[in-house]
Parts: sequence; C-alpha cells; structure tokens
Amino acid sequence: MIIDTHVHLDDKRYIDDLDEVLKRAREGGVERFIIPGADPVNLTRAIEIAESNSDIYFAIGVHPYDIYAFDTLEFEKYINHPKCVAVGECGLDYFRLEGSDEEKDREKKKQKEIFIAQIEIAKKYKKPLIVHIRDASKDSKKILEAYNAKEVGGVLHCYNADEELLSLAKEGFYFGIGGVLTFKNAKKLLHALPKIPQDRLLIETDGPYLTPTPHRGERNEPLYTTFIAKKISELLEIPLEDVKKITTQNALVLFNIS
Repeated sequence: MIIDTHVHLDDKRYIDDLDEVLKRAREGGVERFIIPGADPVNLTRAIEIAESNSDIYFAIGVHPYDIYAFDTLEFEKYINHPKCVAVGECGLDYFRLEGSDEEKDREKKKQKEIFIAQIEIAKKYKKPLIVHIRDASKDSKKILEAYNAKEVGGVLHCYNADEELLSLAKEGFYFGIGGVLTFKNAKKLLHALPKIPQDRLLIETDGPYLTPTPHRGERNEPLYTTFIAKKISELLEIPLEDVKKITTQNALVLFNIS
C-alpha cells in the first residue's frame, strides 16, 4: 500500500467531492492519509474527517504563514486525540517576506519563536514534527539541533533538496517526497534523492498543491502518490513494490500508526 503522509483534505477544494477523492485513492492502493495542521481555522474540519474515516489521521500545528494564529490554537484540547499523530506543519519560510529589512527581520524572529514553541510542544507530548522549510535551511537546521528535536524526530515535508539537511537523517528525521520529483526542473531533488537513506523516505502529495506530472495544472489528490512512487522506483532502480513497502513501513514507524 501507499501512505499519503501530507494531504490537506480539509482544504475547501475537496469539500464537494471528498468521498470520491478518497474512493479513487483507496482503489488505487492508498490506504492511509495524514492531514497536517496549517491554519487553525481548518482544524475542526480535519478532526471531523479523521473521526469519520478509520484510515485518516491529523496533525495539530501552524504553518509559518499562519503564525499569528498560533495563540488561538488549543493544543492541550486536541493533541491527545487518538487520531492526532504529529505536531505541524511548523517551520520557517522566508520565501514571501516583504517590507524593509527591519520588517523582514521581525518576521523571521517571530517565525523562529513559533517554530521553537511547537518543537517544545512536540517534545512534551512525544509527537513527531512535520517541518516546513523554504528558503530557510540553515536557520531551520540550527533550531532543530539546538532545541533537541531529535527527541521526537519528524519529517521534512516537501524536502527542498538542500543537501545541508541530509544530516538530519541521523537525528530521527525523514524526508517527504512529493510531486516536485516528477517536474522537469527538479534537478536538485533528482540529485539528492539517492543520498537519502531508504529507511528515511516518505511519500506525500501536499494535495491540493504541487500536482505531479502528468496532471500538473490540475488539483492534486492522494491517488497521485502512485506517480511519485513510480518515479522513486525508476530513479533508485528498485522495484515499485519495494518502494511502497519501504515508505509505508517508514510512515507507520514515524507516526506510530498501524
């Protein structure tokens, strides 16, 4: 089977046909789904979906773009829910910083504070982290190491192919591989993939975003993990069934699900 370790099923783009999306995925061999926390506004929806489906789990956290909603998130209320398997997606994202240098520095400082706070929550409740990193590899790695995130480990969601982050495999971190791997311009990721230990590989869609080839331009959905698995198989020159088994076992271990 395949586990989609990162799919925003609580996104409004799935509201009208979620049952059909899940049916297609299950028929295609996708047997587990994890909804990351991003915007607290969607948390109730994520929990409802997880409670209504035995094969769906959720995480609780705030995306770097939503850090100012952090104080509204009732971690204590939901983190011990039996379907809550991780903290995040948290992390650092410097891609969209705007304003003066001083304003950018303030934003970076705030992102770091909220990232650290979520690492501490993960450690307190012994949940793995789902980490979002964009244009912030050095700072992210420094924080993960300084705050002993290896106590819980986690996944570098949508791994950005920065080889500086590969050493985090020794710190209990996994690498989420998504549709970007199928893009023609994914040269960095193509080069980095063989350097990731196979027992640290995970598959994800990040649906409805980052749709893989041959469906680029369309809404992404969990069924398309099959294209990612096939690409990994091709690049690593290992049987497709082995890719499915390896990444499934990795996900079961990291998120402590069965």
